[in-house]
Amino acid sequence: MSDDQRKKDSNRGEGKGNETRGSGSVVFVLIAVVCAIVASAFLMGNNTNRIRYPDLERLLREHAETLASSNPTNRPKIETASTQDPAVVVEYSDLQSVLLGDETITGTVMYRKLGTAGKDRSNAENVPKLVKFSTIRVRNDAQDASLNKLLIDSGVQWDNARPNRWLADHWLELMMVAAVILLGVIMLRRIGGMGSPMSFSRSRGKLHGQEDLSISFEDAAGIDEAVEEVREVVDFLKNSEKYQALGGRIPKGVLLVGPPGTGKTLLAKAIAGEAGVPFFSLSGSDFVEMFVGVGAARVRDMFQQAVSRAPCIIFIDELDALGKSRSGSVVGGHDEREQTLNALLVEMDGFDSNSGVIVIAATNRPETLDAALLRPGRFDRHVLVDRPDVAGREAILKVHVRSVRLADDVDLRHIASITSGFVGADLANLVNEAALLAARGDKTSVSTQEFDEAVERVTAGLEKKNRVMNEDEKIRVAYHEAGHALVAAALPNTDPVHKVSIIPRGIAALGYTMQRPESERYLMTKTELESRMKVLLAGTLTEEMIFQDISTGAQNDLERCSEIARSMVMDYGMSRLGRLNFRRSTRSPFLAGGGGNEYQFSYGAETAKMIDKEVARIVEDALTQTREILSQRREVLEAVTQRLLEVEAIDNTELNRLIQQHTGGPWLVPGTVTEKPRAQIRTDETDAQRNASAT
Repeated sequence: MSDDQRKKDSNRGEGKGNETRGSGSVVFVLIAVVCAIVASAFLMGNNTNRIRYPDLERLLREHAETLASSNPTNRPKIETASTQDPAVVVEYSDLQSVLLGDETITGTVMYRKLGTAGKDRSNAENVPKLVKFSTIRVRNDAQDASLNKLLIDSGVQWDNARPNRWLADHWLELMMVAAVILLGVIMLRRIGGMGSPMSFSRSRGKLHGQEDLSISFEDAAGIDEAVEEVREVVDFLKNSEKYQALGGRIPKGVLLVGPPGTGKTLLAKAIAGEAGVPFFSLSGSDFVEMFVGVGAARVRDMFQQAVSRAPCIIFIDELDALGKSRSGSVVGGHDEREQTLNALLVEMDGFDSNSGVIVIAATNRPETLDAALLRPGRFDRHVLVDRPDVAGREAILKVHVRSVRLADDVDLRHIASITSGFVGADLANLVNEAALLAARGDKTSVSTQEFDEAVERVTAGLEKKNRVMNEDEKIRVAYHEAGHALVAAALPNTDPVHKVSIIPRGIAALGYTMQRPESERYLMTKTELESRMKVLLAGTLTEEMIFQDISTGAQNDLERCSEIARSMVMDYGMSRLGRLNFRRSTRSPFLAGGGGNEYQFSYGAETAKMIDKEVARIVEDALTQTREILSQRREVLEAVTQRLLEVEAIDNTELNRLIQQHTGGPWLVPGTVTEKPRAQIRTDETDAQRNASAT
């Protein structure tokens, strides 16, 4: 071990000792608080006035004389010197209650200060107050008999005290002390146990041994490219001498980025499982606490534990909770989050590159991470864990159906083809939903029917069997969905219709037209975007054509159509305003939507008017062409609607049969669709053919 490393370890040890010594002071503070509460409670509880026994007898005689006199309105009172300061004269009057104990007499009486003896009493208290009093009881037969007679003659309410009332008198103080002690015990256990009462600085990382990690790269299906990127990390952990002999340096950190549910955490566990090394897992939010400095101490403790168990892997999930970019403002520049981030930067840049500790982090918001965290030397390698393609989804389904009994008609390739955009977590949920549906139907295996129903559950929501629509609404929804399906089938640049249904699903959907792409798409042409707009507008235009009225059911369709048109103008340069971009997106590439403003605009008021006019023109053109398709294919529209009213749902086979049966001419309506030619690589032969055709 180098001298620098020994120095660092010794500094860490000193820091840990200081933290231990400092934590003891908190225990003393807790004890002091308990003592203060007890002392104040007893002082408050013992705030009673001492009265002499002869004065008590005098006051009882005054009560007896007042009671026996012809003018009972006179207040019984006596004046005497205060027991605390003999120079002060006080007045006792109107005994309220008397409690006779074995050694003391207690009770309540009206009391006020009259001032100093022999001087002016102008500063005397005007209104007497009710106070507790106590006096020492003189015990003999004569005194007891005399006291009992005075009490009876005075008419004062009195009683004999029970032998021991200490617990009854001080139960409130005891409850307060018990509550403080219980609260302290709970806090100590939550932050690290009684043996380490202030172990805030201890890392919350969970250590998984080799026996706990049975996951391998075979379980991380559908992300083959990401697996290949991290294989050499496993090789280094197994054969580090090979790399060190050649002077190579393994990446200190691997950052896994991608949408939620794609398998980032699973890939990290597979790395540890393949390498057979300890695996520390924790979240980025586990470092940050309400106390300043705790997060930085936990980072140091985490790396100290990792170095002692090297080779090992530290996995930090949701790194964006810890590593957000630091603000440039002075205010709040030294908050807890930034101190924790600084500690992480120092630790990742400070530990030996060949120590065998590799940090793997996962995030779906890499654009928010601090630039210093992403530079080489910390997170050297960024691995994209993207959404799987058809082959990847099929491989993921094979992993999740290992423990599921499948029927003979199940085709995983078909299921993968109709689940475009699904990630690993979605597919796992899909398999589980299909198995639950089969069990609910008392079946012995899961068939294609359950998988299709599960796809609809995941994408469209639960079927609302109890939501009964009236006949008018049902007919309107049937025409609406038939219009969507008809236009989608009429246009060549749209995804094929998979199913049309008028059964309510989800939160607000009264019906739906499900389209499924035939292959993975990464680009969209202008014609394809215009076709999508026409399909979205077809529902409300069908209502307008049939009922001469429209409903609120097209709200989501209009919202999506307007967004496509605005994106064509402002983002993609697909308008008469030219190849210009008018806004910059600030949304995460891996998260759909989110709060706040997702765009930054860079244009004036006049340009905004031009943009609005162009968006309206694009939508109006789509409306015109969609009306033409619907009017030309009115017979097919009526047939599809009638069939939906009969069976409530039809698949693509039934839809195509109805179209072929009720179509009398060419399917594409002239003037509504202009299918673009396929792209070709330009060669000398194609140039010669083009010139020949021109001549």
